[in-house]
Amino acid sequence: MKAMILAAGQGKRMRPLTDTTAKALLQVSERSLIEHIILSLVNAGISDLVINLHHFAELIESHLGNGDRFGASIQYSHETILLDTAGGILNAMDLLGAEPFAVVNADIFTDYDFSGLKNLLPIAATDRSILGHLVLVDNPAQHPGGDFALSNTKAEGRCLLRLDSDKSLTWSGISVLRPELFHGLAAGSSPLRDLFVPAITADRMTGEHFKGSWTDVGTPERLSSLIKAGR
Repeated sequence: MKAMILAAGQGKRMRPLTDTTAKALLQVSERSLIEHIILSLVNAGISDLVINLHHFAELIESHLGNGDRFGASIQYSHETILLDTAGGILNAMDLLGAEPFAVVNADIFTDYDFSGLKNLLPIAATDRSILGHLVLVDNPAQHPGGDFALSNTKAEGRCLLRLDSDKSLTWSGISVLRPELFHGLAAGSSPLRDLFVPAITADRMTGEHFKGSWTDVGTPERLSSLIKAGR
C-alpha cells in the first residue's frame, strides 16, 4: 500500500510560526509533525510515500530527502498553485497508481496504528463498490458540529458512513481511498468533502471510530498545548 501525506497547505492559522517555515515542519517531541507521521506509517509497514508540496516546498523536500533515513521511499508532487485536498491527490495520481492508497493530513498528531489500514486491502479487492474508508474521532472543541456519523449498516464488516443531523464524529484526516473516487474530477482546486458527500449518500464509504490520542495541530495554541503536555 502507498500513502499520500498532504503537506501543501500554507498554514495561515499557524501564523506567525508559518511565516518562516512549513506547518508540517513544526516540532513536537523533538521531531517535526510530518516526521512523526512518516515513522508511524513505516512502523506499520507502509513505506512507499507521496507528499504534495507548495508552501516552503524546498524546506520540506530538503529536510526529508528521499526518505532513506526513515526507512521510506518518498516521491514529491509539486503544486504551482494550491489544489486543496482532492485536487492535490488527483494531481499526484500518476505517482499513487491504480490500487487503494492511504491519505494522511500532515498537521495531525496521533497514536493511531496505521497497520489497520493495510487490512482494508482485501476488502477493497472483494467489494470494489466501496470507494473509501474514513477514520473518525470524537468531535474536538474547535469542531463541535462534526462531519459524519456511523451507520448500523455494514459492508464487508465495516460500518457505512451516513449524512444526517447527528454528525457525531469528525474526520481525523486519515483515510484509505480508491482511485475510482476521483474519476470524473476535473483538474484544479477541489476539497475531498465534495467527493465524500455523494459517495456517502450512495452507501459507498465506510468508517471507523478511533478513540485514542489525536490532535488537529491547526493553531499555535494547540501546538503549545501538545508541547506542554509532553507529547
